[in-house]
Amino acid sequence: MRRAKCRVQQPSLDIEEQPFTCRAFFSGVLDGNRFRKSGPSQLASSKFHTTISFLSRGAGIPIAITIARGKTMQSNLIHRAAGAAVLLLTTTLSAQADVTVEFWHSFGKKQGEALNSIIEKFEAANPGIKIDAEHVGNYEEIVTQLQAAIPAGRAPDAVIMEVTRYGLFAERGILTDLTAYMDADPLKENLYPFAQEIGLYKGKNYIVPFNSSTPVTYVNRDLFARAGYAELPPLTTFAEVSKAAQTIQSKLGDEGVFGIAAPGQFTRWGLVMGNGSELIDRSTNEVLLDSQKTIDAYQWMSSLVHEQKVASADGVTDEDAGSDAFLAGKVGIIFNSTGNFGGNFKALGDKLGVLPMPCNNGCAVPIGGAGIGILDAADQEVKDAAYKFVSFAANPESNAAWFAATGYMPINRLAGEQPAAIEAMANQPGIDVAIKQLDVAFGRARPPVVTWMRSSEYDLWQAMALGQREVPAVMTDFAARTRAEATRLSN
Repeated sequence: MRRAKCRVQQPSLDIEEQPFTCRAFFSGVLDGNRFRKSGPSQLASSKFHTTISFLSRGAGIPIAITIARGKTMQSNLIHRAAGAAVLLLTTTLSAQADVTVEFWHSFGKKQGEALNSIIEKFEAANPGIKIDAEHVGNYEEIVTQLQAAIPAGRAPDAVIMEVTRYGLFAERGILTDLTAYMDADPLKENLYPFAQEIGLYKGKNYIVPFNSSTPVTYVNRDLFARAGYAELPPLTTFAEVSKAAQTIQSKLGDEGVFGIAAPGQFTRWGLVMGNGSELIDRSTNEVLLDSQKTIDAYQWMSSLVHEQKVASADGVTDEDAGSDAFLAGKVGIIFNSTGNFGGNFKALGDKLGVLPMPCNNGCAVPIGGAGIGILDAADQEVKDAAYKFVSFAANPESNAAWFAATGYMPINRLAGEQPAAIEAMANQPGIDVAIKQLDVAFGRARPPVVTWMRSSEYDLWQAMALGQREVPAVMTDFAARTRAEATRLSN
């Protein structure tokens, strides 16, 4: 069960007449009953019996309140029972030494298991710190949840932030400037240059990279062989990819097999870069959505669905559908993150092939993934504890274990020397393709408008890929609206 972190608003210890605030979120199972409650007056409204601990701000005296079944926190605070049965006061801090860090993340399944292993090892090495981790959803959902949680006073202490979306929160003062922590941490010198760069916004550190990735091309070797390929064909240009997808579709389509999966948003950005453009220029923040090379890339991507018909429309409206079909052996080619390697390899084994992304008009791929940021509203002791975890998660041992379990790229120069990484590269062919792409991998623009742009792009992509709207008109209008939104956010 989660620890509640509450503070009496006024320094008086006469809490019978004092209002209170509480930053807490309960979820779990107690005595066979599942509960999930948040907010200052409803924390204990589900039927269980527990003790909530908090400190009076003025005297720093720990207070433990025992809440009986069926009672609410508010009623117990107002109902002042004599003696230690309900309210226990003590002048020693020994029972309250632990610091709990509420941490939101985006990792489920195999990735979630790998993260939990890192957390367990951190807590074993740091018995005074508890990492209260919660899987909130994907990157987009984390942004949405965070935007709702901040004004409601229930935001976490630390959060996974996708590398192009954190600029909005840094700009608004939501994230802690981690520069002083990083400058004092030997970790900084061990990070690859790309890992140092993607954590910077306007020259200051706001996230520390955790799961870094590039897109790669995954193929099902068995489907290629059954379609008549003795060896994998070149998949360097858009034309070559289309030809291979069409061949697989024509040979195996009657079995419900598709030649390729519709590209997800991360890989759409990557395919635009592989066509010599970007969505927003990484150096100048110039909007390039309506550049001809960007439009051409979107034309080709959308044609896979509604013209060539080698990609299922299901993967347009639900990006996970394409990944699931690939895992099930029903898709020949998919562009996806290196972070999907672990799940792909587990599902396909030796049937899995991993190739670099296409270089249709020059070779360039985006660095994706996320880092961990610490919210500025957290107490200082919580910030310190959170950064200790952040640093631990990026150390050579943790980073090697993460790489081996998931396929996300190493961010620590020393990770490759660890036994876990050495074993992974020896026994999991293709896991190192992303590392070999680093020479053409680049961080992306991260001004505040990127968050809006990426949220807006999903519906527009669906309209183009499903043949409902023409690509040039959509992208021209989208570029104009993105420029207008950038101007609005800068004022």
